[in-house]
Amino acid sequence: MVPRPIDKSVVGSRWIFKVKHVARKSIEKYKAIFVAKGYSQVEWIDYEETFALVARYSSIRSILALAAQMGWKIHQMDVKITFLNGVIEEELYIEQLEGFETFDRESHVCRVKRALYGLKQAPRAWYTRINSYLTGC
Repeated sequence: MVPRPIDKSVVGSRWIFKVKHVARKSIEKYKAIFVAKGYSQVEWIDYEETFALVARYSSIRSILALAAQMGWKIHQMDVKITFLNGVIEEELYIEQLEGFETFDRESHVCRVKRALYGLKQAPRAWYTRINSYLTGC
């Protein structure tokens, strides 16, 4: 929590609640995700560029063909919290979390150090971190 900066914009945030059902009848679990309102960010003010990692179909086919020819095992992996592992390089602030407001510091905001769902910088922050780990830099 830091005092609200005058020269920086502050991004809003919200909770998204979902109910997961089993066979459309019983409730399996309740989920809550905290997201930033990234649509309020302005390009070249709050962030410099966006990023979307895309795999070409021909690349995937080549890798599968090579694996079949060499007899390699292929595993699929889905990382559910990928964006939360990225580190934000820019100076970014969000409003106080709904339900967790500090009443003696109403004018304060939260400084973001890690990527959040909804931020324009989140994909690039995650890719930069995993790329540096995989390449050993």
